[in-house]
Amino acid sequence: MDRHVSTILRGVTKAELVDEVASNTALTKKHAEQIVNTVFESIVDSLRDGDKIELRGFGSFRIRERGSRVGRNPKTGARVAVPSKKIPYFKPGKQLKELLNP
Repeated sequence: MDRHVSTILRGVTKAELVDEVASNTALTKKHAEQIVNTVFESIVDSLRDGDKIELRGFGSFRIRERGSRVGRNPKTGARVAVPSKKIPYFKPGKQLKELLNP
């Protein structure tokens, strides 16, 4: 499990994740890619529908609403109205925190 944590900490591309799934299963890279894409699409679709995703031991994804505000253009300093928007938020689970902070 420590190998996976160090992989997460250095950064992982989607292609590397597909390779990891393929090497840890008896699946081809094509099938592993379909699985990874399906998982990501399911997470995005659920968040879009306003649902919370909870992966026990890993963490949870949810949407937070950021209210509208007045910002400033960094080049000109002019005031700019920034509309409200939805932001994806990830909260790590207890087990993930313990793996990262033994």
